[in-house]
Amino acid sequence: MTVSLADQVFMVFGLAIFGGGFFCIGISLYMAYTKMDFMLEHLKNCSIVKAHSPLKYGGPWGKLMLIGWIAGLFTFPEYYLKRGEASAEDLNNFPVRLRKKLVLLKMASFLLIAGLVVLFILRQSGLLK
Repeated sequence: MTVSLADQVFMVFGLAIFGGGFFCIGISLYMAYTKMDFMLEHLKNCSIVKAHSPLKYGGPWGKLMLIGWIAGLFTFPEYYLKRGEASAEDLNNFPVRLRKKLVLLKMASFLLIAGLVVLFILRQSGLLK
């Protein structure tokens, strides 16, 4: 039995996407368990973070969701500032290195999801058969 080149490409990209997803989840959990209190202390004036802060007691899944909300806050600050759910002072005083890590994590997650969608469309369209 031989595997076509298209199937090999699909498998390699699929494994890379799922591996990247597990990597993002691992980094998110690490940040949630080591830096959560530090992040919440710096974002105490942001109403969106206050509203979702009880998620930190929701086990690993709750912590992942809270990290996602915080990363979203730094990835799209204009949206939250315009709606009055974020404090500009808190966002400006947040440590730059941690902010960059959160934004990179959120963007990597978006790229991985986009990659999954592209693979699905290519597979369904018959280009990878």
